[in-house]
Amino acid sequence: MFLLVSSTHIRQNDTVESKLSENIMTEELSTALSVAKQQINQMLTMQDAMNNRVSETWRENGYEWYRAIWVECAEMLDHHGWKWWKHQEIDIPQVQLELVDIFHFGLSLRLMSGNTVESISATLAKELHQGTAENDFKIALENLASAAVTKKSFDAKALADCMSLMNMDLNELFRQYVGKNTLNFFRQDHGYKEGSYIKIWHGEEDNEVLAKLVNKLDASADDFQQQLYAALEEKYPTE
Repeated sequence: MFLLVSSTHIRQNDTVESKLSENIMTEELSTALSVAKQQINQMLTMQDAMNNRVSETWRENGYEWYRAIWVECAEMLDHHGWKWWKHQEIDIPQVQLELVDIFHFGLSLRLMSGNTVESISATLAKELHQGTAENDFKIALENLASAAVTKKSFDAKALADCMSLMNMDLNELFRQYVGKNTLNFFRQDHGYKEGSYIKIWHGEEDNEVLAKLVNKLDASADDFQQQLYAALEEKYPTE
């Protein structure tokens, strides 16, 4: 016996399935943006604290955060490679580290806008989620640098493009940001601004030591920063 199904019934089923799929995608997007906002909110708070550690009047000092962004972009391009006349391999960990450094400066620029942390977090969450779908890393990086040079602004969508092309999601950005922020505090506490800080630790640069420690520790732990700071203290050369 054959069951006859009308085309109208099929279309209705397709419509229901389509709406269900859209609802699931909307819920997933809403959850992702909510998590992103929480992470960015925490990073903005940490950045403000770091800037205050360097200078309590950092908002009035006129620091050129935009310049720091485009200089880091130039350094990053060397780690990525751009010279067509010689063989070059992409140093992905170093490129990712430069992206994290740029994010520090980008957060500082956004904090200078006068908007609330909540508002900045919501905007950045959307921009980092969207990107522009640029598939050429060098072009994406130039877009990031161009905004800094011509508009003195932070192009988070361009940063998102760079991150995506370097296999870096927001969770990884958060993990590495917290690590670098902790190292920056450690540096300040150990004479970085005065010039007495030791940057080479038993033959390794402090950034290299940091990367190894971050990989060993649980970045999701509530006391991750405290654990990392203690581990840095233990590794820091005393002489």
